[in-house]
Amino acid sequence: MKIATYNVNGINGRLPVLLRWLKESKPDVVCLQELKCPQEKFPIEEIEKAGYQAIWKGEKRWNGVAVLSKDHDIVEVQNTLPGDKDDLQSRYIEAIINKTVICCLYLPNGNPYPGEKFDYKLQWIKRFKRRTNQLIKMDLPAVLIGDFNIIPTENDVYKPERWKNDALFTTEVRKAYQDLLKKGWTDSLREIYPEETVYTFWDYMYESFHRNAGMRLDHILLSPYLKEKLKNAGVDKKVRSWEKSSDHAPVWIEID
Repeated sequence: MKIATYNVNGINGRLPVLLRWLKESKPDVVCLQELKCPQEKFPIEEIEKAGYQAIWKGEKRWNGVAVLSKDHDIVEVQNTLPGDKDDLQSRYIEAIINKTVICCLYLPNGNPYPGEKFDYKLQWIKRFKRRTNQLIKMDLPAVLIGDFNIIPTENDVYKPERWKNDALFTTEVRKAYQDLLKKGWTDSLREIYPEETVYTFWDYMYESFHRNAGMRLDHILLSPYLKEKLKNAGVDKKVRSWEKSSDHAPVWIEID
């Protein structure tokens, strides 16, 4: 099964790019972030014509997450991250596909740092860790997948010294990511490419893509149940070069 994540950065404005990538890459399961459209504006007809069913949680102008499946039914578990009934931002959707729990997330950016947005990010991470701990205890085949807005290590960003005081790279958020790994979650890309320079995001400014001045923000973490089933992983970097593409590239894994 091929499972992918893609921050589309506006699904309706970049729908041709998404559909082209789906046709070429043929993932079985896709998690999307930053839909930037209200619930009723999600392009479900086009997605279904491409051969996928979908569940989604939209939000006007910002955020928004979706899960697509090609060959298996989607059973929605929840479309909000538990722990704060007043949090209305569309950043989390959880489903079961082919007996595997898929947790699609768009973790808050947190900038400017310090500030209220960073505090919200830390609170969101605490809630997320509680849910991930539950999944570990249940010993399920589970995948944490999406735009984490976390640069895990200095090896995951171009010129890391420039990011020391950015909400993507603070000590607190990097520790939170490492805590997930210590609990038993496996970083798929690093499992396959332990030392290589692997980026998933390149800013639109300063010719960042052409200079490969990027960072790794999009992650696929596997529960212990799935670690030995991981066969391959990668980044579809070429998609970032397509006309009107997102500033993120799709990331994928293959598991038995």
